[in-house]
Amino acid sequence: MNPVVIKGAGVVGLVTAYELARRGIAVDVVEQSERIGAGASWFAGGMLAPWCERESADEKVERVGATAIEWWQTALPGKVVQEGTLVVAAARDTRELDRFATRTTGYRWLDADQIAELEPDLAGRFSRALHFPREAHLDPREALSSLRDTLMAMGVRFHFNQTTDATVESRVDWRIDCTGRARLTDDAALRGVRGEMLYLRTGDIQLSRPVRFLHPRHPIYVVPRRQGVFMVGATMIESELSGPITARSLMELLNAAYALHPAFGEAQITETGTGIRPAYHNNLPRITRSGSIYSVNGMYRHGFLLSPALAHDIAELLLNPDHRSEFYDEP
Repeated sequence: MNPVVIKGAGVVGLVTAYELARRGIAVDVVEQSERIGAGASWFAGGMLAPWCERESADEKVERVGATAIEWWQTALPGKVVQEGTLVVAAARDTRELDRFATRTTGYRWLDADQIAELEPDLAGRFSRALHFPREAHLDPREALSSLRDTLMAMGVRFHFNQTTDATVESRVDWRIDCTGRARLTDDAALRGVRGEMLYLRTGDIQLSRPVRFLHPRHPIYVVPRRQGVFMVGATMIESELSGPITARSLMELLNAAYALHPAFGEAQITETGTGIRPAYHNNLPRITRSGSIYSVNGMYRHGFLLSPALAHDIAELLLNPDHRSEFYDEP
């Protein structure tokens, strides 16, 4: 097979490049920005949490997403932390915890002593919680950087600050469009969902796993990064407007983090960010084809969770036209 061009160096583009390269296909990645992960991928939570996501997502997200943990562990050994996910709620919102449990599987109930054993710095703050022990997380920025290095070692060529490369595209049979947000103006079925996040630094609390703090209006998650640094996210606003985080969202994220643990009230805000995540009406991704161009889009909030499955399907579709994919929209 002639080389394949992938447009977009976010998580979907890089994972697709990996799936093609490991099958022996020559790959060029063209990225309009100056670096990898310049879009929503850079601001992702990095949670590989298919069982938690089932609370508000289609069953495909749980079933297909469950395979992502092993994929990332294989592709990037040592980058995935599999300590599960802890889900808690304030005493006045315990009904939210019960509701979450009715919509998910793969968890075990914890009492106050078990919470303290699992996360000592949360001791005495919650009387019960849900623990999803099979779930995992990774640092998206480290993962993207490591994946880029792996791809370069596999012979994948990167072309930054370009939307096209005439020399490269003149010798390819297939193009894979993984440009995400850039397609919002071209695909009327796509909508933008704005996510906002921030990074906090404090040495006064340690967490070993992502913690989801349920709230009727603004549930959040807190994900540990390197020592003393936490990612707090993320709002879901039906909007395609970019720009800095809003004051309302900043206050909601900070208030919720403080409610999880007062130590976050003294934390330093080291970064805020926003990302526009393309989504279809059912919040499930699609693979579409127009001539020699395959497009992968609509990842919503599941980029790191579902990209391995979508990338596998793209590779199989190129090599085996009879391959059946749950995400492929027949032309």
